[in-house]
Amino acid sequence: MKAFKSLALAGIAVAVMASMSLSSCGNGGSSDKKTSDSTSGDDNTILGAGATFPYPLYSKMFSEINKINGLKVNYQSIGSGGGILQLTNKTVDFGASDAPMNGKQDSGLSAPAVHIPITAGAVVISYNLPEIKDTLKLTPALISDIFMGNVKKWNDAKIAAVNKGVKLPNTDIVVAHRSDGSGTTNIFTTYLSKVSPDWDKAVGKGSSVNWPVGLGGKGNEGVAGLIKQTPGAIGYIELAYAIQNGMSYSIVQNKAGNWITPSIASVTAAANIQIPADTKVSLTNTDAPDGYPISGLTWILLYKEQKYNDRSADRAGKLVKMISWMTHEGQQYCAALNYAPLPAAAVSAGDAVLKSVTYDGKPIMQ
Repeated sequence: MKAFKSLALAGIAVAVMASMSLSSCGNGGSSDKKTSDSTSGDDNTILGAGATFPYPLYSKMFSEINKINGLKVNYQSIGSGGGILQLTNKTVDFGASDAPMNGKQDSGLSAPAVHIPITAGAVVISYNLPEIKDTLKLTPALISDIFMGNVKKWNDAKIAAVNKGVKLPNTDIVVAHRSDGSGTTNIFTTYLSKVSPDWDKAVGKGSSVNWPVGLGGKGNEGVAGLIKQTPGAIGYIELAYAIQNGMSYSIVQNKAGNWITPSIASVTAAANIQIPADTKVSLTNTDAPDGYPISGLTWILLYKEQKYNDRSADRAGKLVKMISWMTHEGQQYCAALNYAPLPAAAVSAGDAVLKSVTYDGKPIMQ
């Protein structure tokens, strides 16, 4: 179903700001302020909260939706964990997460929720070494060793071995990581658990882990800020944040042994897999020889039955139409902001899930 007319690509750059409501979409609010009940207020204002990973893209999409039909979307970039919590509390119309909800989170809901994939992106290993003009290469084992605190200097022999000819400084490595519950962290730690038995045993995977070393920052923007402000820092952030902030990021060796630069093409290759019916799938450590190994989908989450807390059918219909637009016409905005458009299999799976969403037991999409 095409909910809105096709759009002409506007191609504007989106500024990266923490927990900002969308000025072009109206009715904003700080992420430190509790979001109002999603069942109250103007049915022409949709409330959402969650992942910082897709925030630059969502900002653009919601701005364009507002231009088309006047629908206002107030999206709070507070992290995937916060988005799931607000969906659980029914204070937003939709949550957003870079990690599928797990069993414990599912059981905390009063009713079933569904996952709609919106885009795919790369988690990059960014570093602050202004004296290095070459793009550094990192193997899976090196990434694990650095984030476990086993490699402490930038001129360590292990780093030098895969960056021959690069003059590495005798600078301390400072690890930067997320301090909040984060789908980006889930993507990164899931990758590390797949490639490093030591990491899997000592730290494990999840949206929040006990980091062996390092400094914590809130959101992709917080980690990016730590890296930019700290000489010798290294951390994991979404590709769009790195590019928009002019930050260096490494080439990573994938499962096939190839050195892969994170890009739309290499993320698209990683996402070209079979998508399960519930769309919950990991793209990390891809088998694709040209795929970037630290890639992931990001999802919008909403309740399968939309008639709750006196929500109107009109509000539910606008929400579903908005999400359908994002997975179809809205995909034209992905590439300009360094996200990979959804592969056809993911769009098809998302459509099927969205068609299962009901209001008073009746499908919203006809």
